[in-house]
Amino acid sequence: MIETAEAEPEYDDTAIRFLEALWGDGYLSPGGPDEVDRVVEGLSLKGKTILDIGCGSGGITLHLVERHGAAHATGYDVEHLVIETAKKRVAARGLSERARFIQAPPGRLPFADCSFDVVFSKDALLHVPDKDALFADIFRVLRPGGVFAASNWMISHDGEPSPEMKAYIAAEGLSFAMASPARYIRAMRSAGFADVTVRDRNLWYREVARGELEKLKGPLYPTAAAAVGAAYVDKNIKTWEAMQKVLDSGEHRPTHLRGWKPDAKG
Repeated sequence: MIETAEAEPEYDDTAIRFLEALWGDGYLSPGGPDEVDRVVEGLSLKGKTILDIGCGSGGITLHLVERHGAAHATGYDVEHLVIETAKKRVAARGLSERARFIQAPPGRLPFADCSFDVVFSKDALLHVPDKDALFADIFRVLRPGGVFAASNWMISHDGEPSPEMKAYIAAEGLSFAMASPARYIRAMRSAGFADVTVRDRNLWYREVARGELEKLKGPLYPTAAAAVGAAYVDKNIKTWEAMQKVLDSGEHRPTHLRGWKPDAKG
C-alpha cells in the first residue's frame, strides 16, 4: 500500500489561491508549464494515455493534453478540494472528453494493471513515505514500454536532516517524506524500471525561489494579501526564507526522474 504520513487535507482553498497567485492558474508547484515541458523533454506524448499523480488543481494535467497532444489524461490526487477545483477547470476548458480527475484516499493506485502509456508527477511524491511500494505500484499501472517522468523535491542525503532542513520542513507544515535521488533510483530499479535517469534542478530552483521571495516581499504582496490575508503571506515569506537556506546549502534538491517499463517483447 502507498500511504502518506497523514490523510488530513493539506491544501485548502487558501493554500490553492496563494500558490496559484505565485505559480500560475492551475499550478501548485513551481516553474509553470515551462518546467513541465522540461520534465517530458524528448518524449512524444501525442496520442498517449497519461496518469498525473498528485495532480493538484489540474493545470498540469490539462497542459499535457493541450500542449503535448495526449489522447487522454487522468489526474489523481488524495485531496478532495483540489480535485473539485480541477473538475471545474476541465469543464470550463471544454476538455471533459480528454481528461478526468479522480480523488481517492492514500493507498494503492485505483487503476488496473497496464492502464497507462505514461505516468507523470510534479513535486508530489515527496509526500509518500514508502518509496518501494510507490514505484512498484507505478510500475504496475504502466503498460510495457511505458515511461515514468517526474519532478520531485528531494534531500541530498538519507541521513539526519540538518537543523536548517528540519526548520524548513516545520515551516511548511506538510507531510514531507523527503529522500535522496539515490534512494529514488534504488526504488525505481527494484520495481523493475530500466534506463533510470535523474537530472538535478537545485541550481534552477535556487534562483527561481529567490525571485519568488522577492516578489512575495515586493510587487506580489498586495495582490496575495488581498487574496489570502497578510498574515498568511507573512507566514509563507518566513517559509520561503527557510527554504532558501537549504536550497543554497544544496541539501534541498529538486530533481527530475525518468525510467522505462521494459517492453514485454524484449
